[in-house]
Amino acid sequence: MNRRLYFVLPDVDTSLLVERDLLLAKVNDSLMHFMGKRGTDLKDLPEATTLQKSDIIHGIKVGMFSGALGGAALGAIIYVSRDFIGMQIVPGIILLFFLGGSVLGVWIGGLLIGSSTPNITLHEFEHTMDEGHILLMVDVPVERVDEIREIVKSHFPQAEDHGEEEIFHAFP
Repeated sequence: MNRRLYFVLPDVDTSLLVERDLLLAKVNDSLMHFMGKRGTDLKDLPEATTLQKSDIIHGIKVGMFSGALGGAALGAIIYVSRDFIGMQIVPGIILLFFLGGSVLGVWIGGLLIGSSTPNITLHEFEHTMDEGHILLMVDVPVERVDEIREIVKSHFPQAEDHGEEEIFHAFP
């Protein structure tokens, strides 16, 4: 299991030093995600990706659930009204509409809506980033959480620890 740790750092220069210390602690660059207000030059820091910045994962989940529910309901309505329609329809139509609704829901909810919606988790950091601070999200195994916190806080006491959340990577 992995955890995402959130730290607010005062500026880009401090962020570069934190990145260096984390690299020395064998934290891969691809597990660090830095964000600042729009237009901030993060220099060589690994910037947060669209996946971290947007609400695409939440949108996919909501879209899949609502699409599947809507598709199953539509399939059930068609099946129940088969005599009225005058066609011979098998019960598998419900499953077909369930799957089709899921796919449509993922596409609409995740890729169209979620990708253009800011990540709700990062909403609390907007004001701080607007003031010029940098947000660091670092993904570490649960057994390294305390070690990474200690590295950041001992070397950079001005860094604000904003907790952690459990994360799941889609690909290993």
